Amino acid sequence: MSLVSEFLGQLSLNIGANEQLFPTVVPVVDFDPDRDAARIETAIKTKGVDEQTIIDVLTKRTYAQRREIAFSYERRAKKDMISALKGALSGSLEHVILGLMKSTVQYDASEIRGSIKGLGTDEETLIEILCSRSNAELVEIKKVYKDLFKKDLDKDVAGDTSGNFAKLLLALVQTKRDEPSSVVDYEKIDEDARALYDAGVKIKGTDVPTWISIMSERSVPHLQRVFQRYKSYSPYDMQESIEKEVKGDLRKSFLVLVQCFENKQLYFAKRLNEAMKSKGAKEKMVTRIIVSRCEVDLKKICSEYKATFGQSLQKTILEHTKGDYQKVLLGLCGPEE
Repeated sequence: MSLVSEFLGQLSLNIGANEQLFPTVVPVVDFDPDRDAARIETAIKTKGVDEQTIIDVLTKRTYAQRREIAFSYERRAKKDMISALKGALSGSLEHVILGLMKSTVQYDASEIRGSIKGLGTDEETLIEILCSRSNAELVEIKKVYKDLFKKDLDKDVAGDTSGNFAKLLLALVQTKRDEPSSVVDYEKIDEDARALYDAGVKIKGTDVPTWISIMSERSVPHLQRVFQRYKSYSPYDMQESIEKEVKGDLRKSFLVLVQCFENKQLYFAKRLNEAMKSKGAKEKMVTRIIVSRCEVDLKKICSEYKATFGQSLQKTILEHTKGDYQKVLLGLCGPEE
């Protein structure tokens, strides 16, 4: 019972109130949790395990519905469905299916915890999640992180990173970002654009704290206008300025922030393309993006992918993955549009 209560005990979708959803996984209309639980139970008991049925059921149900299936399964089988799936599956398929048994916010919190627990830090995962999530999402992640791991996210981040990189991540985790306003403050936009230029390209060295405060505290629509205005002061756009001014993990973090402020779904489309086509496809990254975005904006990521790379994400998955892992990813992406 412990896994079910840990991961299925709360139902939340961590999306900012101002963010429109473009999910590929939507609630199935003719939903019967008892029938689905029976199908999962039979699939697990089948000699050699019927992976296809598990994929068909769980990739076509939302987290809220999977949660109901898990409770029905437990009533039927007198055992925990997550543990049963863990025992029946392995490898990449197991990672995806177990990821689907967490809510979006629980999954993000678990991925962050995994990136900072133990020896060394997986900066790539940490940067991707903390720099691409909205303020409202980060508020939820902090809360769930504390619930799941009995630790404070800011303390864990501070203990595992250092320097200006740590300061930027902590500023994001402190969730002080302004809410979008219907009033456009052109004076403030100009002031921030000039401040970013004065703190970077204009001087020798970089006044990083100024960059951090503006990029972690201003609303996204405001920052989009600031970056446009910035071009009237600087010979470089904001991304080019970041490339010139800072390096290492700090540079990567600022770049992810700016890319997500400008077009978050395009950022994820590029990440998927890079991961899929890199030598020995970066499965971890592909899994993380598709699982964490399938109930958020994966449909829009798919359309950005096709517009940018000239072929569908589904076709790229067919070319670069195989077996049950390929089937589960295609199940989550849904049909080509």
